[in-house]
Amino acid sequence: MQPQEIERLFTRSGEYSFARWGRPLAPIVFGVEDETLSLIKGAFEALCTMSSHTMTDGDPELGANVMMFFFRDWEELLDVPDLGRMINGLETLVPRLQASGANQYRAFRFDKHGAIKASFVFLRMDAALSAQPAEELALSQAAQVMLAWGEAAFSDRSPLAQLEDGRVVLHPQIAALLRAAYDPVLPVCARDASHALRLAARI
Repeated sequence: MQPQEIERLFTRSGEYSFARWGRPLAPIVFGVEDETLSLIKGAFEALCTMSSHTMTDGDPELGANVMMFFFRDWEELLDVPDLGRMINGLETLVPRLQASGANQYRAFRFDKHGAIKASFVFLRMDAALSAQPAEELALSQAAQVMLAWGEAAFSDRSPLAQLEDGRVVLHPQIAALLRAAYDPVLPVCARDASHALRLAARI
């Protein structure tokens, strides 16, 4: 990948903004069956192994630091106890997501060093998401949680790729970028676009 491509993947509100996790991932999933739950956790485990990051059963500060919600209608979020305390402006966010026809939304929280410390993933299972095989959905969502991507990072491309035998895997370019992003020599967050040059050199 060229530095310009990488810069675009981490551009948010017109500015370069990169962040990776600064602590092990402790995911919890709501609204799915046990079989799907194991697929989602397996996807996180695979990406953590590939990027040399780690997972844990519980975060000492937060308990679970990756919270994934699967549901049918955005209004269901308003009935989740204490969710409004975790997602600022939930009452105004839900109508906006309904009006736009969105089927997914991600929010991140960061620590004092700028590293990701928590992520909230909301998936409204409309026809498009429901038609996606569970393995593909799990891998795609896990990839989009591993880094704080820019707002248009995957608007015209998927983080996944299909092999000749029909199997779907993490796109090789995204996989290489994840490995580079978790190089311990690099900072956990960056606001200067020169950081994209350092990632490109490692890829």
